[in-house]
Amino acid sequence: MKIGLISDTHSFLDPKVFDYFQHCDEIWHAGDIGEPEVINHLENFKPIRAVYGNIDAPEIRQKYPENQRFVCENSDIWITHIGGYPPRYNPKVLKLLKDNPPNIFICGHSHILRVMPDQQFGNFIYMNPGAAGQEGFHSIRTILRFDLENKKISNLEAIELGKRGR
Repeated sequence: MKIGLISDTHSFLDPKVFDYFQHCDEIWHAGDIGEPEVINHLENFKPIRAVYGNIDAPEIRQKYPENQRFVCENSDIWITHIGGYPPRYNPKVLKLLKDNPPNIFICGHSHILRVMPDQQFGNFIYMNPGAAGQEGFHSIRTILRFDLENKKISNLEAIELGKRGR
């Protein structure tokens, strides 16, 4: 499976996303989608797995959960928006990470692109694609793209979409 990972679009969807995710099998959105048109465009393009973020309106919250946990390519995947990062996790997710760590833990919210192992709780991979939108303090808008096959991540790419600002 080729995965496109995006977060914190905040109602802005760069057209370059469609080029970068053209060969992806699925797009995963880690919350703060913004206007429903953003997710509608992505849904019309590729299969989507998404969670809502703290800025998302009731319409998005009714459509997508706060947490998405699923199996893909024999990997236990957990996506949430406000998850924290190793070792400073959100208290809401910390207990679950200790009790039942996934293979891959994905979140957004911080607008900081990070990919790193967490050996403290079962040696899972932590991923945050940064922010693809215009809102926030980040300088560069980013997304991730990777292959997932039988619990293994390969061909991981951090993609810069350009500078933030309209």
